[in-house]
Amino acid sequence: MTVSPPSAPDPGLPPQGPASPAPAPKKSLRANTLIVMAGTLASRLSGIVRQQIINLFGNTLLDAFLVAVRIPNLLRELLAEGALVNSFIPVYKTLDAEERRNLASAFSGVLIAVNLLLMALGILAAPWVVDLLLAGQSNVDRDLAVYMTRLVMPFLMLISLSSIAMGLLNADEHFRESSFAPVAFNIASIVALLLLPDTATWLAFGWLVGGVAQLVVQLPSLRKFGLLPTPALMSHPALGRVLRQMAPFTLTAGARQILNIYVTRLLSNGQLFPQGTQAGYSNAEALFTMVNGLFVVSPALALFPRFSQHAAEGNWPEFRSLTAQAIRTTTFLAAPMSALLVALAPFAVSVFNLRPDFNLPRFEAGAGILTGWALALVPWALVTILLRTFYARERTREAVTVSAIGFVLEVGLYRVLVPQIGLLGFGVSTALSGILMTLALGLMYRRRLGFPTREVARHLGKVVPLAAAAGLLAWVISLALPQPGYIVPGAFGLAVAGGAGLALYLLSAALLRMPEMAGVVRRLRR
Repeated sequence: MTVSPPSAPDPGLPPQGPASPAPAPKKSLRANTLIVMAGTLASRLSGIVRQQIINLFGNTLLDAFLVAVRIPNLLRELLAEGALVNSFIPVYKTLDAEERRNLASAFSGVLIAVNLLLMALGILAAPWVVDLLLAGQSNVDRDLAVYMTRLVMPFLMLISLSSIAMGLLNADEHFRESSFAPVAFNIASIVALLLLPDTATWLAFGWLVGGVAQLVVQLPSLRKFGLLPTPALMSHPALGRVLRQMAPFTLTAGARQILNIYVTRLLSNGQLFPQGTQAGYSNAEALFTMVNGLFVVSPALALFPRFSQHAAEGNWPEFRSLTAQAIRTTTFLAAPMSALLVALAPFAVSVFNLRPDFNLPRFEAGAGILTGWALALVPWALVTILLRTFYARERTREAVTVSAIGFVLEVGLYRVLVPQIGLLGFGVSTALSGILMTLALGLMYRRRLGFPTREVARHLGKVVPLAAAAGLLAWVISLALPQPGYIVPGAFGLAVAGGAGLALYLLSAALLRMPEMAGVVRRLRR
């Protein structure tokens, strides 16, 4: 079978190494996507349970803990999940089996050395870093945050090693073995939180126990498939390519961390927000990342190795077709979730309140932030897919430049909108920056490969109105339900109003004979 040439050349693509002489048969994209989504669902649901238990702590301890874990997470995207997956896999896919093992050993050795250095610096510089994160008149206990920061810094090493394992498994499309690793983190953390004393020391220790569990459960699968690397400080011809791909992530990671630092300082400002706002933000973040992870990130993660394979082969017609398929799938799933979260945010946040005497400022902060963030779900679904298409072609510099500009813009929008419209301003700012980033990435994609604009526009023209109708129905029904706040009325409202809205959306999609709905029906029949 001949491969059609690309409609537009991609001169920025570096020379490719030799392909494996006997590649494994390709696995079903739908099966891969469902496996990743199942793992993500299990991870997020167990994460909700962990968040429920954490919410039993008082505001003083919980707010300080959330500031502390923010610090290793500031470096997490650069050294672990984002940079590793998006720069390592495209290079790894171009090598034969022996060179893949050598590259994995060299890369893991470098990553461990860098993590050890940063972990030591983080422990020593904890007071200065915490001061950077907190406002002058803070609603967070500064000394407690410094103490807990030093305790949780080893988490950076644990999550980096876990991400190496996950990246190696995902590159060979062993999604079942890697997708459920975060569940181990949550289960181990939950057990630790339930068994250990309610103190700052043991709260931090429980977090580290979860990190160890997430790494350890992946090791048998790595050994089974012959992927377990032997970390070594050694050179490899492809290591430079990976590091060059990672280098631009410094720009986007730096911009994102400016955003995270500004958000943390804003939330800790005692003149703007009461104590407990940090915890409310964390609750909203847990729900948003659950929905985003399940319906956006999971399909993108499952499709990324296939994007990389098409790019390595120069099969641009299939690459464009996969782009359109990925956008249709993610927005079909994300649009109704966005609308339902806008309508039912107070009911959703209520699931964290296991006691009727819940903390009102924490609840109100979570509901307000989640309502705004729900508006950003569809724009960021488009951004997530489009970024993967650039990473797969090793056009990292363009992608991260747009990302960095978008994050800086988001900080500026926060400065303008949050003081004016309050907590809702967080999500509105994120949605606006997501829309602008989508436009920029779409134009750059179109110049190189020809973007499927009409197909995407027709699809969005269907799913967005259907999702809006579903959200409106859910909101109307919610007006007649008991007030949210405690978990019981919250879960009841989500089941009744959310179920009705989702049923309307799926029924409408079936009547319009949308192909994505046909896929859902086939799965249900099986």
